[in-house]
This record gives sequence, structure tokens and C-alpha cells, in this order.
Amino acid sequence: MTKIAVLVGTTLGNAEYVSDELITHIAQKNHQTEQHLQPNLDEIQADEYWILVCSTHGAGDLPDNIQPLFEQIRTQKPDLSKINFAVCAIGDSSYDTFCKGPEVLIELFQQQGATQFVDKIQIDIQKSSLPEDLAIEWLQQWIENI
Repeated sequence: MTKIAVLVGTTLGNAEYVSDELITHIAQKNHQTEQHLQPNLDEIQADEYWILVCSTHGAGDLPDNIQPLFEQIRTQKPDLSKINFAVCAIGDSSYDTFCKGPEVLIELFQQQGATQFVDKIQIDIQKSSLPEDLAIEWLQQWIENI
């Protein structure tokens, strides 16, 4: 059994709903998960796997609830070399900043040594009325490998 931290960056709740669905499917594979709606580095740093489920806010920005985590990592510069992460980005392709918010976290995680172990998924809410279905399909492609 692997412990997986599910980090949620959300403004309107779409990312939180998608993360709820992912957690249900992860639990069915006998992994332990913890959802972090206000992610804090002290609470997640010991976990080996992180799944970032994050929307984009405003002009390509991170949602307010995940900004403190970004600042913690940016200022503390922790060693994240034992962290493996996956990203489920949620956005609206009618904006030119489609799914740009999570990109700053991906870059920061990698600068601190974390490894992105699976290709990210970008879910367009303009094209999918059920973003959680796409996220679950993505998860099922790799969850057996951890």
C-alpha cells in the first residue's frame, strides 16, 4: 500500500470534485490517500507520491488555496528528490491561459528535485461535461504501476 497526497488547487470547486473521484478510485486499489484542500509542506513532505489536481485562476494564476504551498516551496527550497508527482490540470480552452496555473508548480517541484512520473492530463471543461471521467481514465492508465 502506498500513501498518496492529493493536493487540490481550486477556485470554483471543479478540481475538488475531480480529486474526490480520483481518491475513490485510488482507495479501490488499496492505496491510502489524503486530500489537502489547503496544502501545507509540513503535512505532505513525507509522502512519496503527490497528485496535483489544479485549475487555473485569472490570467494563468494558481488558485488562492494553493498559493501558500507555492510560497513555502519557493522560499524554503526543500529537497523534494523523494517525491514522485502527477498532475491533473483543469481549465477552459476559451482562455489563452488554458491550464497554465499548475505549470508554475510543476516547474517548482522539479527545481526542488521532484520527479513527474506520468504525463499530465489537461482537462478542458469546454469539451467535457464530466471532467472526472477523463481524470479517472488517466488514473487507470498508471495507478497499477505505483
